[in-house]
Amino acid sequence: MRATYPTLISSTKILNIYWQVLTRIEKEMGRRKPHFKKKSNAGENQGKDTRKPYENIVKENDKFIKYYKTQNVCNEEEWDQFITTLKTDLPATFRITGSKEEAKKMLEIVQGEFVQECLNQDVDGEKPANIAPLPWYPDKLAWQLELSRKDIRRSEAYFKLHNFLITETENGTLSRQETVSMIPPLFLDVKPHHKVLDMCAAPGSKTAQIIEMLHAEGDDVLPQGYVVANDIDNKRCYMLVHQAKRLNSPCMAVINHDSAILPNLLETLPDGDTRHVQFDRVLCDVPCSGDGTLRKNPDIWMKWTPANCLHQHVVQARILRRGAELVTVGGRLVYSTCSLNPIENEAVIHRVLSETNGALQLVDLSNELPELKRSKGLETWLVGSKQLEFYNTFDEVPHKWRTVIRPQMFPPKPEDKEKFNLNRCVRILPHQQNTGAFFVAVLEKVKPISFKETVTNSEAEFDGPSSEASQQTENVNNSSKREHEDNLPSNQRKKRRFEGYKEDPFVFFNDDEAVWPDIKSFYQISDDFDPKCLLTRCHGGKKKNIYLTSPAVRDLVLQNQHAVKFINTGIRTFVRSDNRNMKCAFRLAQEGLESIFYRMGQDRKIQIPRDDLITLLLNNDPQKPPVISSLSEVVQKQVENLSPGSCILIYKENEGGDNSLILHISGWRGTQSLRCYTPLPSTVHLLRLLGGDVSKYTVNKFKKPESEPQDVEETEISESNVKSE
Repeated sequence: MRATYPTLISSTKILNIYWQVLTRIEKEMGRRKPHFKKKSNAGENQGKDTRKPYENIVKENDKFIKYYKTQNVCNEEEWDQFITTLKTDLPATFRITGSKEEAKKMLEIVQGEFVQECLNQDVDGEKPANIAPLPWYPDKLAWQLELSRKDIRRSEAYFKLHNFLITETENGTLSRQETVSMIPPLFLDVKPHHKVLDMCAAPGSKTAQIIEMLHAEGDDVLPQGYVVANDIDNKRCYMLVHQAKRLNSPCMAVINHDSAILPNLLETLPDGDTRHVQFDRVLCDVPCSGDGTLRKNPDIWMKWTPANCLHQHVVQARILRRGAELVTVGGRLVYSTCSLNPIENEAVIHRVLSETNGALQLVDLSNELPELKRSKGLETWLVGSKQLEFYNTFDEVPHKWRTVIRPQMFPPKPEDKEKFNLNRCVRILPHQQNTGAFFVAVLEKVKPISFKETVTNSEAEFDGPSSEASQQTENVNNSSKREHEDNLPSNQRKKRRFEGYKEDPFVFFNDDEAVWPDIKSFYQISDDFDPKCLLTRCHGGKKKNIYLTSPAVRDLVLQNQHAVKFINTGIRTFVRSDNRNMKCAFRLAQEGLESIFYRMGQDRKIQIPRDDLITLLLNNDPQKPPVISSLSEVVQKQVENLSPGSCILIYKENEGGDNSLILHISGWRGTQSLRCYTPLPSTVHLLRLLGGDVSKYTVNKFKKPESEPQDVEETEISESNVKSE
C-alpha cells in the first residue's frame, strides 16, 4: 500500500491537470463543453431558455419613449411616424460588387431576370413586393427589397430571387448589408492610393465596401494603398476574414487588438529607414448600445435602459481619440454608431473636438450624397440617469451619479455652438427612407494633435527618424504598454496571454526559395514580379498554399507582427497539386488569378468561346471532365501542344464596347480533357453571366415532380450564415 499510495496521488494530479488543460483548450477553440444537468430545488424553470421568439416580443418600452421624446431626436410632427416605423420589420438590402464591367452585367441580370419577374407577381390578389435601387447609392449598385419569408414561400419569382442572393453572396459578387451600414464608407471617400484603417471592423461588411473602393479603378496595377481591418474580439475576427476574403484583395490585412490602445505601426521608407504609419482614412464604427437596430433586433425593446449609453461613452471617446492620433494631417476620419443616443453620438464628437484643441473639424456633408434623406446633428441634449432624471449641466448631477455621469457628456455652452458645428453631424432616422437608425460624423484633421506627433512626423517626412528618436518612441510605447498591463488585475493579464487561437506564422519567400524557379518558368512570370510578396503559413515541410500580398502589406506585416496579432493577409494564388503529368507542382487558384494574370506569359492562356465555356461549367466534374475532342476547333488548336497542368481560360464579350465583359477563369488541361477549376458558387455565378442554365445547381420547390424520377444530381444551396450589419 505504501508503494501504490503516492502513485494514486500522482495520477489524481495528472488527471486534474489534464482536465484543466482540456478545459482551457475548449475555451480557446470556442467548442461547446459537455453539459451535465444538475439537480436543483430552485424550480422547474431552472436552466431553461427563457428567450422569446421575435414575433412574440411586445414592442413597447415606456422608458425608451420618454427618453427620446425628451431628447427631441425628431420633430414633434414626425414622432408618431418615427415610432411606428421602429416597430416594423427591416427591409432586406444588398450591394453588387466586383469589377466595373462585371458589376454592370450583374445589374442587368438583377433588373431584367429577377426584379421584373417579381414586380409582375400577383399572388392571391396582393400587391408585388417593393423592390427598388437606393436612389443615393452610386450607379444603382445597391437595392432594397421589402420581402418577407411569407412572400418567399408563396411565389416562385421571390424564391428564385432569394436563392440568387444567397449563391451570389457566397461568391462575393453580392453583399447582403443593411442600408445605413453602407453610408460611412461612402463618406470616407477612399482612393486607390490611400492607407485605410478600420478600427472596429467585424463583422466586415464595411471593410468589404472599403476594399471595393480601393480597387475601383480596375486596371492591372495593384493599388498602392491598403486596408488594415482590426477588431478586439478574436472570434469575430474570423467572421471578418470570411467577409473580406470574398473580395480577393492582396491589399488587406486583419489584425486583432484593442483599438483604443492600438500601437503605432511602422513602415519602411525608400531609403530603408522606418516611420510611424499615418493613415489617410480611418473608420471608427464603434461598439454602441445599438438601439438604432430595433427593427432587426426586437429584443432590444425588452432590454433597453437609459444606462446603456453611459457605459459606452468613455470607450467610444477613447477609440475616436486614438483614431484621430493615427490619421494623417489632411486625412479624413469617419465616426459612426447604430445608436440614437446623443451621449454616444454628438457628446463623443464634442468631447474629442474639445480635447484635441482645434486639430479636428467637422466636415460639412450637405453636398455629399444629396439624395440621402437625413437630419442634422443635435446641438443641445440632456443627460439622464438610470431613473430617467434629466440634467442640463454637471452641476445639477447628484453626488451618487457622478461616477457614471461625467462632465464631458454634456453639450457645449450656448456661446460655443458655432465653434463645434455639431449640426454638421448626420442622423439617419428610420421613417425617412425605411431604414434602421444611424449616426455619422466626418472629421478632417487640420493639424497635429500634440507636439510629440509634430516632431515624429516632421522627422519622418524630411530626414527619416533618427535611431535615437525611434528608440525613445519605442521605449515610451513599451513602457506605457507595461504600465497598462501592470495596472490590470493578475487574472486579466493572464487572460490576455491565452485568449484566442494561436495563428500560424507568415513566412515570406526569400531570394533562394526552392519552389519559385519552377513556378516562374512554367507560367512564364515576368521579372518585374517580386516573389518576396508571396508567403506561406508554415516554416517547414511541403508548402501547400502560397499566398500573395502587395509590397506595402508585406512590409506592414514584417515590421509589425511583433507588436500586433495578424489574423490573416494575402490571397491564395498557387496551390500544390502533385500530379505526375504536371511539370510544375502548383496550380493556379481562382482567388488570386486577377492579381497575377498580367504578369504571366501567353502560353497557358486559352481564348474560349461562350458555348465551350458553358459546356465546361455545366460539366465541371473532376471525375468526368469534358474531353478536348468534344470542344470547338478554336479550343482544340490552342491546347493541342499545351502540356498538362493548370491554365487560364479567357472569355471576352463585346470587347471594346461600352459594357465589355472579360472573364479570367482557372482551368486544368488534362491529358485528354479540359475543365474549369472553380468552386461551386463561382461556377453558378459564371453561368449566370453567360446566360447558361443554372437549374442543375438550384432547387425549385415550385416545380412539379416528373412522373418518372430522373437521375439528375440536385445541389441545394443552403442559406449563408453571413451576418450583415
